[in-house]
Amino acid sequence: MSSKILIIEDEKPISDILKFNLKKEGYEIETAFDGEEGINKTYSFKPDLILLDVMIPVYDGFQVCKKVRETLSTPIIMVTAKEEEVDKVLGLELGADDYITKPFSVRELMARVKANLRRTQVLNADNKSKDIITDGSLSVDLVKYEVNKNDENIDLTVREFELLKFLITQKNQVFSREQLLEQVWGYEYYGDIRTVDVTVRRLREKIEDNSSNPNYIITKRGVGYYFKGE
Repeated sequence: MSSKILIIEDEKPISDILKFNLKKEGYEIETAFDGEEGINKTYSFKPDLILLDVMIPVYDGFQVCKKVRETLSTPIIMVTAKEEEVDKVLGLELGADDYITKPFSVRELMARVKANLRRTQVLNADNKSKDIITDGSLSVDLVKYEVNKNDENIDLTVREFELLKFLITQKNQVFSREQLLEQVWGYEYYGDIRTVDVTVRRLREKIEDNSSNPNYIITKRGVGYYFKGE
């Protein structure tokens, strides 16, 4: 069964180009031309991935991303014509998994789409083993992609979970931002190290008692991050 991709883009020529190239790769495509339509089709079409333009009418891409993230962990790739770092960071802070800046090549787009879909496919793998790591009140099920703290479920995006999974399985080992980009985002990722900082911040806000004074994901100043195990 082919993966389903929702394109939320108000410029029809760009939407048509994206749709054409993604259909050639065998994906099932649905389109929306404003934020409100995009939100509605997210719940009716149930895509496996969303390509979300920032500058769209009714609700902009940031508002759509925030709304979708209230209930869904569907991978979101933000598409923007802006170069300002603040826009990229805002999208990541609101829960986007990736971003791509116009103009972009079809090859780069496909690499990002495939990399993000590969990670979500792990969720559906028929794996009967129970590989669970616990650390204090935190419990991470590596197979079911479930995280619990104090017996309460914590909703993470796929990217946040992948980062936590990588760090917790290698406790007390320090990794640079570049190493984390390569290991968690994949070699296809064309982003910058700021992406790691934003994702760490979001993850801390969800799993730490006090994100300003973390107990789990620790910063090694001038080097990177590590998971502090018991």
